[in-house]
Amino acid sequence: MLVTVRITSALVDPALLDLPWSTPLEEWPADHLVALPQGISRHVVRFVKLAGTVYAVKETGERVAEREYDLLRALERIGFPSVEAVAIVADRHAPDGEPLDPVLITRHLQFSLPYRALFSHTLRPETMARLLDALAALIVRMHITGFFWGDCSLSNTLFRRDAGAFAAYLVDAETGALRNKLSNGQRGEDLEIARVNIFGEALDLQAAGLLHESIDPEVVSEEVVQRYERLWHEITYEQEFQREDRHHVESRIRRLNEMGFDVAEVAMSLADRGAFKVRPKVVDAGYHTRRLLRLTGLDAEENQARRLLNDLDTYRAESDLSDEQQAAHRWLTEVFEPVVRAVPGHLRRKLEPTELFVQVIEHRWRLSEEAGRDVGLALAVQSFLADVLVHRPDEQAVLGIEVTQAVP
Repeated sequence: MLVTVRITSALVDPALLDLPWSTPLEEWPADHLVALPQGISRHVVRFVKLAGTVYAVKETGERVAEREYDLLRALERIGFPSVEAVAIVADRHAPDGEPLDPVLITRHLQFSLPYRALFSHTLRPETMARLLDALAALIVRMHITGFFWGDCSLSNTLFRRDAGAFAAYLVDAETGALRNKLSNGQRGEDLEIARVNIFGEALDLQAAGLLHESIDPEVVSEEVVQRYERLWHEITYEQEFQREDRHHVESRIRRLNEMGFDVAEVAMSLADRGAFKVRPKVVDAGYHTRRLLRLTGLDAEENQARRLLNDLDTYRAESDLSDEQQAAHRWLTEVFEPVVRAVPGHLRRKLEPTELFVQVIEHRWRLSEEAGRDVGLALAVQSFLADVLVHRPDEQAVLGIEVTQAVP
């Protein structure tokens, strides 16, 4: 039977036509689905694999799907960390003619996990702190961009490894709105929504036995807001200094760059007693990510990029290369790529290449500390593959548990 549907897509993938669109999503046969950890959602969501790519398929209303599709596409154009909108499938009907809800299709974010897969009784307080830092940084970056989320929560966020920390990505944008600038009231509303949602999610984790007894749900929800406010202040506060202390401006900009934020311009005004007031205009996060991409073509998370750039700078100094572009090319072909190629095919789903390299150089440092000398990169790679990577399950959680075990 020929099934007629209407597909709106930025990416033409004929394989989309082969999916069982005349069947409600919750009844899709298992042979079409991929088992991946999934967060809590008000909609039916399924994962499918087409031509080697995994997609998330969500049933929702047509207007909601169209609005979210447009928002996610707009966020993608400005480089905001969110999932990628692929298509809307509408005009679906069951074999008996009953209309079915449209679906929104997004590309699954590789090596990412929902928050419930990151919680267990083995969760360490420092891991919780890194998770909250990632979420707070996502909300700050969102508000700098002018995006009002309207449903800030752990459930609407995915997390990826980022050189010992986490990077957070927005998943659900159906309640969002993209504006030129947000007012303090709009930011405050988003934060209050985040506080209430995260408190409820932490209570849910506690009831399910997934929250360590030392972690207080109310403290968790308040900490996200506090971390946001500290970061927002550091990025936006107006600084006063005397003429002879103008070097503080450069220090402030370097500090913001180290935090991963780009400064587009600095607004200066004359204050009392000949002092100056300075307010930097922070335009976006991703300072190190963009520098690494410009030099090497590698796309990495911010902390990963910082570590890779440190290794690149060390290589450049040791090689006595004055030209930055030449050093970057040689580092990429002589250092980074050989490490990635050394991983056997059956182990390549363990870690993405940039995270793999970061962990290899950390492993090299530990081995060198134990040996009292530099053991070299080649030995460190072989040791990491044999002693560390081989024991990791595919798409392993940061906590060292398999994703299939982490989700109840």
